Order: sequence, then C-alpha cells, then structure tokens
Amino acid sequence: MNFEYNDTQAMIAQSIRDFAEQHIRPHIMEWDEAQIFPVELFKKLGEMGYMGVLVPEELGGSGLGYHEYITVVEEISKVDSSIGLSVAAHNSLCTNHILTFGNEEQKKKWIPKLATAEWIGAWGLTEHNTGSDAGGMSTTAVKEGDEWVINGAKNFITHAISGDVAVVIVRTGEKGDSRGMTAFVIEKGTPGFTSGKKENKLGMRASETAELIFDNCRVSDANRLGEVGEGFIQAMKILDGGRISIGALSLGISKGAYEAALKYSKERIQFGKPISEFQAIGFKLADMATEIEASELLLHKAAFLKNNHKPMTKIGAMAKMYASEVCVKVSTEAIQIHGGYGYTKDFPVEKFFRDSKLCTIGEGTTEIQKVVISRKILKD
Repeated sequence: MNFEYNDTQAMIAQSIRDFAEQHIRPHIMEWDEAQIFPVELFKKLGEMGYMGVLVPEELGGSGLGYHEYITVVEEISKVDSSIGLSVAAHNSLCTNHILTFGNEEQKKKWIPKLATAEWIGAWGLTEHNTGSDAGGMSTTAVKEGDEWVINGAKNFITHAISGDVAVVIVRTGEKGDSRGMTAFVIEKGTPGFTSGKKENKLGMRASETAELIFDNCRVSDANRLGEVGEGFIQAMKILDGGRISIGALSLGISKGAYEAALKYSKERIQFGKPISEFQAIGFKLADMATEIEASELLLHKAAFLKNNHKPMTKIGAMAKMYASEVCVKVSTEAIQIHGGYGYTKDFPVEKFFRDSKLCTIGEGTTEIQKVVISRKILKD
C-alpha cells in the first residue's frame, strides 16, 4: 500500500490549486449570489484536460484513473464546491455514461467534444415525483419507425439550461419494471427538447440546476445507448462511480472548511491566547481531522476497486455516505469555531455549510446508501 500522492496526482493537485486561486477564488461570492454558471471557466478546465479526466487520450481525454479524478474534484471543491459539483456531473454522469455504454460510433461522435468541454454535458434520471424511486418515472419514449418520441420532464438536472447534450433515462416499458427503461443521447436544439425552471437553491448556487422538458421530442434510434430496456441497469452502474464523485466533492468541502477553521482558531485571541489552545476547540479540530482522514481512505479504496474493475458498490456507497455526512458535520463545526463571524459572508465557512447539505442528498440520499450497504452485507 502507498498512501502518498504519485507524481501525477501531486502535479494535478498543484495545477488545480494554482488554477483555482487565479480563476475561481476571486469570483466565488459573485457567482454564488447571482447564481451565475460560468461556462467559460469550464472551457478553460476543458483545455487543461479536467473535463475528460477518465476519457482515453485517443478520444481527447486525459486517460487518467479514479485516484486522479478524486484529486481534481477535491482540490476544486476546497475552493468552490459548486464548481466541483459541475466538474463531477460532467465527468462521471453524462460523459462516463456514453463512454461506458456507447458504441464506437457514438463515442467518436460525442466524447471528444465533452472531454474538451467544447460541449457541456447533462444527465437526466430524476423526475418531480420520482427521486429515490427512479423506477416509477413518467417520462416515456415510444418507437415510431426509426425514431423515438419522448414526452415528459426531468428535474434537478445539472446543466439543464447550458448543457449542449444530455443523456436521459426514460420509460420504454411498464412503470416500475427495472427492464422497462432506456437511455438516449439528446442534443441541444433537437425540436421538442427544451429547458425549464432554474432552481433557486440554498447552496451550490454556481452549479446550474433546472428542468429538462420533452414535448414530442423525436430522436433517432441511433441515439439509443445500449439495448432497449437497459437504461435503469446502466444508470445504477453509472451511479456507482458517481458516488465516488460526491465523496470527492464532500472531501473537498470538509478540507476547505477544516483548513479555514484551523487558520481562524490560531488567529482568534480570547482570554489572552489563541482559541486553538482551548481544549474545547482543540478537540473539535481533532475530530474533524480524524473524520476527514477516514473519509479520504475510504474514498480511495473505492477508487482502487473501480480502477481494477472489482465490485465496489458497497464500498462506494460507504464512501459516499460517510464522506457526505462528515462534510456536513465539519462545515457545521467550522462555523461554530468562527462564532459570529462564521455566520457572515465575510468568511468562507458559511458557504461550505450551505453547499455541504446537497452531498447527503444528491446521487442517492444517505438513507438510500444505507439500503445499498445493508443489502450487500446481508447478501455477501
């Protein structure tokens, strides 16, 4: 076992830190308060290879693995987790779905544009009445000749407005049938395919979230990913890797909040000494540091399993669940350590606090992760 960054990871980490300080940190609150999705920033990240981390070089990507991918998402999220969220959604959901389940022609058509961020990707599974119960979706696709006619809507979709292409999972069979859903790739500009309401969110405000709407939207059968009826099974496999993404996002938030709290605790003087020297604060920092370390180790174990094509559903769910709950706890304690100043927008911890909660909800709630874990341990 080697618990140190290899040369590539160390180089990526430093590169991302430099990029974030120059291009992200100066604009954090501007983007957050106005809910600006900075498309041009993602184009720059694409030029650096960070929007196609897992994509093979022959398709325009960086050809790296999940350890490096965690490093990218984590380092961005330490500065602004809403940007980390969008990088994660683009890489692990839309791009990775086409990369994993597309045929050669489909990969060559869409992956190079996504890997370089020439195109921004979206991924649609959730609907208004189906969150955790994805099998109950109402959006349908009906085959007419060589085309499919899609009707319905998806909500809480990252990049629904600005995205150039979306992978969507829709119902082609009976409601509730895990073999009754199919995945399609739909390009922006396709007649009948539009975006709807942009959500006004508590946190992650620079990451765009909105509806995808389908009104007699016709797509060619050539846009179908895999076989008819495989959509739900494909989605569950994609979410396995997506849990690593949310874990990395959570880890970045935890580290960002912890580092801010540690710095403040050394600078804030009360009763003639830094508050870090008071046992109550020292113990908080000790708990935070320990839980962050545990999150990181669990996350990289999931990455190791994923890289080596070994079963990782259980460990991935554990990593996502634990890291996300830790990031909420750490960001909450970071505010407590800052006291009244932590409740103001002059310090970064209030934003980490707002952003953290999504991590226990997105890509499977904590409760769903416990369902996944318990089923696996009872079955094994």
